[in-house]
Order: sequence, then structure tokens, then C-alpha cells
Amino acid sequence: MPRFFGERVMLREYQEGDYENIRRWVNDPETTKYLSDIFLYPQSAKQTRSFLDAAMGGGWNGFVIAYKDTEEYIGQIDFVRVDQQNGWGEMGMVIGEKSSRGRGFGREAIEVFLRFAFEELRLNRVELSCYEGNTAAQKSYEAVGFTKEGVRRSKWYRGGTYQDQFLYGLLFDDWKQHRQDGDQSKGS
Repeated sequence: MPRFFGERVMLREYQEGDYENIRRWVNDPETTKYLSDIFLYPQSAKQTRSFLDAAMGGGWNGFVIAYKDTEEYIGQIDFVRVDQQNGWGEMGMVIGEKSSRGRGFGREAIEVFLRFAFEELRLNRVELSCYEGNTAAQKSYEAVGFTKEGVRRSKWYRGGTYQDQFLYGLLFDDWKQHRQDGDQSKGS
């Protein structure tokens, strides 16, 4: 599997050593509260093992987010679904290492992942969903060019309440324009 690099992060293949890193966050309610049911709390060691085995065996469309200089696990970014025929993919992401949150690693990983999606896979659209309380993720998505396209009201039941699910999308042409606008503002 190819690796992709940003300034501080790299996207790399899953490795056996990632098991302990995943186990550290996968049963942390704070970390998993906005994740899909793939990581529904609590998760058994067997479920984590099955996920990692599938990811290492090529049965998963995604990457580990790691520090570029050490290759140490930070989190993961994946395609939940890819439809090559129609040119779209649905992504998901988690920064599992608490010490790495709020430091821009997630945003950088998304930028690298989008480069992979649009330039390597030649997709025309990347989409994702995000729950209303996950404001940090929403800011990251919007900062890299995603547009909030819709709302599924009361879609998700967590912590005793129903929450809305926000739908985001980014088209190839919009991504290209967003990158050009960012490059021009850096030169100013």
C-alpha cells in the first residue's frame, strides 16, 4: 500500500503494532461518542482484532494517521464506502490519541486523504456525516472546503438524546479551487 505525506503527518498502512493504540481509545466513551457503530462502545478485544485483521488484509479502504517523523499511530482515516463507477466515496476519521487532538493533525490528515481521493482514486466527490455536537470536526471539515449539504433530523440516539446528523460533501472542482485560493492567500 502506498504512503502519503503531509508536513507533519503521514497516511500509512495498518500494522500489528496499531492494535494496542486502537485498544487505548476504542473503549473511551469520550473518543467514541461521535463515531459510527463500527466502533460502538464497548468494543471487545475480539472485535478490535477482527477490524485490524481486515484492515491489514486489504479488506478496509483506509490508512493509519501517523506522525511523519516516527510513524507512530495518531488515529485513522478511512473510506466507509467507495463507488468508483459513480466517482464518490464516504470517509470517516478519528484522532485516537488524546494528546494529538486540537493541534491540526486531523485537518492535515484530511487534506492528505483528499489528495489521495481526488488525485489517486480520481473520485469526483467525497462525502461524510457528522453529528451536531462534534463542533471540532465540523470546523475541520469546513476549513478544508467541505460544504454542509443537509441535515437528517434526530438521526442518532446517544447519551439519552436524539441528535441531528449533518451531511457534508466536497466536489473535485471545489477542492481544486479551495486549494488554489489557499495558495494565493499564503502568497499575500
